[in-house]
Amino acid sequence: MNSVESRSVRQPHDKKAQAGNASTRRLFQQSQSLLQGGFVKAFIPSMLLALFLGSAIGAGRSQPPKHDAPPPWAYPIDTPNIPLKDDDGTLLHVPGSTVAFTLTQVRDLFNVPDWHPEGHPPMPAVVAHGKPPDRRACGYCHLPNGLGRPENSSLAGLPTVYFMEQVADFKSGARRSSEPRMRPPTLMLAIAKDVSDAETRAAANYFSSLKLKRWIKVVESETAPKTYVVGGMLLPLEGGVKEPLGERIIETPENPERTELRDATSQFIAYVPFGSVKKGEALVTTGGAGKTTPCAMCHGADLRGLGPVPALAGRSPSYVFRQLYDMQHGARSGAGTALMQSVVANLSESDMVAIAAYTGSRQP
Repeated sequence: MNSVESRSVRQPHDKKAQAGNASTRRLFQQSQSLLQGGFVKAFIPSMLLALFLGSAIGAGRSQPPKHDAPPPWAYPIDTPNIPLKDDDGTLLHVPGSTVAFTLTQVRDLFNVPDWHPEGHPPMPAVVAHGKPPDRRACGYCHLPNGLGRPENSSLAGLPTVYFMEQVADFKSGARRSSEPRMRPPTLMLAIAKDVSDAETRAAANYFSSLKLKRWIKVVESETAPKTYVVGGMLLPLEGGVKEPLGERIIETPENPERTELRDATSQFIAYVPFGSVKKGEALVTTGGAGKTTPCAMCHGADLRGLGPVPALAGRSPSYVFRQLYDMQHGARSGAGTALMQSVVANLSESDMVAIAAYTGSRQP
């Protein structure tokens, strides 16, 4: 296996690919002109941008299948009857931290176990404590530094307007999961319905102030650890058992014990198929000879976001795959998603794996 850190952008060399992307390049130039003129910075409704781009690049694209089952590796469902370790009162520690918590404190959904309080600004109440007895703290799942975990999402650095739009979509039902049995999206749907606009803005302002950092190492491989599921996260079986990877992304903690203690500095490894990063690079940077749209048009030339459009670089590959799949299959249907419908229409699951592998490999 080999670790993927970064790759240079490649340009299409054959005449067919160049011709197929001529209209896309013209649209890119037009959109850049509008962006420089303050079009997106003014935060006009995303539906207008969808009308501008979607009608031009989505004509004639086929409709995706609506009823195929989502891939289980991307939508992990909890393994039943996993016993919880008992708390014997021992004070626990993680590397680089001077604080200590018991196991019961680590599991407290309304008091985020903040191992590294010096690494972020003071958390607002909605992030640090939530609202007992039902609404857990934002920082419990998404971590105090906003980097999140593969079963949810990284919130660090998200534009405030985008953050608030997504909570509104969860609240209205416009954003849901293709797999209702996956626990984290179900929890998010319930939380969004209960959170106030003021609390949403406080959380949005907090997470947008944080920096998205490299958090996941993308590794091309023929095999991956055999896993089980706890809380929607894939955990490797003891003994280092491996299995063929196939056309999947298997994303696991580098150190499961520290991850389960909610240590916000313990990172992840995403195993992706050999060749997927190069394939994803072609789709992301050129559109794959007309199969999709170059991501830079909206997400920025370096995939680090543009105006209210979120960054893709360095995000969890399994999370990115789920969002592409959800958009293609109608589980996400908010106003912002309208821009993506033509982009994802012709993508196969293998294409989405490749795109997620490439974007995950980029420096945030």
